[in-house]
Amino acid sequence: MNELKKDWKRNINVPNALSLLRLLVIAPCVYFFLHDQYFYAAVMLIVSGLSDMLDGMIARKFNQYTPLGAMLDPVADKLTLGAVVICMGIKFPVVIPVVVLLIIKELAMLAAGGVLLKMHKRPPAAKWYGKVGTAVFYVSVTVIVSLKAIWEIDNNIVTVTLLCLTAAFMIFAFVNYFVVFLSIFKEDPKQQPTKTAPIECDNNK
Repeated sequence: MNELKKDWKRNINVPNALSLLRLLVIAPCVYFFLHDQYFYAAVMLIVSGLSDMLDGMIARKFNQYTPLGAMLDPVADKLTLGAVVICMGIKFPVVIPVVVLLIIKELAMLAAGGVLLKMHKRPPAAKWYGKVGTAVFYVSVTVIVSLKAIWEIDNNIVTVTLLCLTAAFMIFAFVNYFVVFLSIFKEDPKQQPTKTAPIECDNNK
């Protein structure tokens, strides 16, 4: 009983609260976006992005890694990203090809991670190229949406250039992740560490 209380208390920390905050702002972000209230939707995304950055920093600095945090962080990331890309696809069909590419990439990585877990192997942590790919996606889509929604500018050259750049980064990240997954898949499970290292969150690390 005492162990359960200790585990529960460990889960009550700032990084987990910030991950929970990211989950809570998804609904208002979607509402504002679909009702053309882009300023408030942007505020929700900024709050989400800042919390995503801070929870990893705080977890590392104060050693507040927990199993709950390891679950909440990637779930919040994926749900936020999924909500954003679906809203983008609904409001701005021009970004649908990139949205589809992103969804395929995430589903493939999720499936690969599931295969590794079934083999009792630990999936790889987030890599820099994955973070860069996601950041390029957000920047590109933000520019495209801002030009169309705020300034009513429809520049096909800018749109196509940004979409191609985003697609290139996503493919680059996917290929690199595939190489990492393949190397872990071929590893002998006995060679992997048996002791559990401190659990890392999945954001900006």
